[in-house]
Parts: sequence; C-alpha cells; structure tokens
Amino acid sequence: MKWAQRIALYVVLGAAALTFIYPFLWMASTTLKPPFEVGTLSLIPRDVTLDNYRAMWARAPFGRALLNSALVALTITSSVLVLGSMTAYAMARLRFRGRPVLNAVTLAVLLVPGQLTLIPLYTLIVQLGWVDTYAALIVPYLFNATAILMLRQFFLQIPQSLVDSARMDGMSEMRILFTIVWPLARPVLAIVAIFTFMGSWNEVLWPLLVVRDQQVMTLPQLLTVFALGGGAGSMGVSLASAMVLVVPVVIAYAFLQRYFIESMAGAGIKG
Repeated sequence: MKWAQRIALYVVLGAAALTFIYPFLWMASTTLKPPFEVGTLSLIPRDVTLDNYRAMWARAPFGRALLNSALVALTITSSVLVLGSMTAYAMARLRFRGRPVLNAVTLAVLLVPGQLTLIPLYTLIVQLGWVDTYAALIVPYLFNATAILMLRQFFLQIPQSLVDSARMDGMSEMRILFTIVWPLARPVLAIVAIFTFMGSWNEVLWPLLVVRDQQVMTLPQLLTVFALGGGAGSMGVSLASAMVLVVPVVIAYAFLQRYFIESMAGAGIKG
C-alpha cells in the first residue's frame, strides 16, 4: 500500500512538473524549428535550424545588449552584496546613535511602491545628465532594502561570542565581516544574489525611461523595443530572442541552487 501511495505521489508530482516545464521546453525547441513547424506542439523538431537566431542577431544589436545587461546585472548584484552586507552588519552588530531610526527607515522603504519614485528619480537623473549612460541604470539600484533586512536577520543569528573573539584577536569590523561572517552567510548571500540578479536582469520599465541609445540598451529593453516595433517578424525569432534572455538566469540559478535550497530548508526548520 505504501508503494502504491508513493507511486501515485510521484505521478502527480511528475505531472505538475511537466505542466511547468513543458512551455519552456516548447519555447526552446521552437527556436530551432523552421517557420512551417513553429505552430506544432512537438518538442523535437524534424528539421533543426539556427535561422531564427541568425535573423535575431542580424536585425538588432543583441550582442551589445547582452553585454550591457551582463555588466549592469553583475555590477548591481556585486554592490548589493558588498554594500548591503556592510549595512546589515552595522545594523546587527554595531552600537551607534540612530540605529533604531535606520532600522525603521529601512522598513519604511519597503512600504513605498517603486512606481511612486519613478518620476522624482527620473528628474534627478536628467538633472545629473545621466540619461543614456550606464550610471542611470546602475546607481539607483546599488542599495536594496530587502537584501539589507534579509542579511541583517541572518547576521543576528551568528553567535556574539564569535564576533567578540575576533575583536579580541585584533580583527577589524570589515575583516570580521568578510572573513568570518560571509562564509557563514553563504546561503542567504546566494538568495540575495539570485533575486538581485534576476530583478536587475529582467528590468524593463526603468531602462525604457532613461535610455534611448541602442548602444546602452539592456537586453530586455531591446527585446521590448524589438517586439513592439515589429522587428521580430515571426514567432520563431521572437522566441529565440526570449531564449537568449532566459538562459543566463537559468545558468546563474544552476550555480547557486545548492545554497538557495539550503537556506530555504534552514528557514523552514527554524519556523
């Protein structure tokens, strides 16, 4: 009876997994199909071709946009990890005047919808002369309140005795953070890195506001302009461009999934 229940459970889970993964597999296979096969639901193309990718690269500067997205996403992710962990460590382990106010302000930032800040932030970018520059894409996202709060909560769980011992050995606060706290915080750092990378990689609205030069456009922005302008021409080309956008996120998750799962499991055990 237990084996029958287990088999039934695996069948249900397999069907659920297939429901989620089939559209992605279909998209990947359709990018390799010729135009007369695009409308079929089969996952294995009869005639494999790379014409959709060739057409995509020929119609717009997707190579430059891919490099721009990588530069912007990696810079933002790195800065959020470094600056966010420094801020979170100060909020969790240092005693200074105004710390409760800083905690309250960080929480209050999460209550403000991002759409409300678009107009004043855009005005500031224009006044600084940063339109059509990488600074307009990167600087507004160097800090992330959600990442700071996640890191702070994890840093509070590290034994104070460990930090005090490092201080007695003459280590500075920065050295404690990067040589002792960071190795212990790899799971939460992985989660912050994944979500920050995905958010900055997939951002469309803000680049559309501050960038009009194709040489500075990110990949999602160029795809949006490409699709709205009718540059795709066919479903195969559109899906090929979407595939180029998806693959880097999948690769990033593949490298960090172990820490992601560890953090989720640990959070579930602690309740």
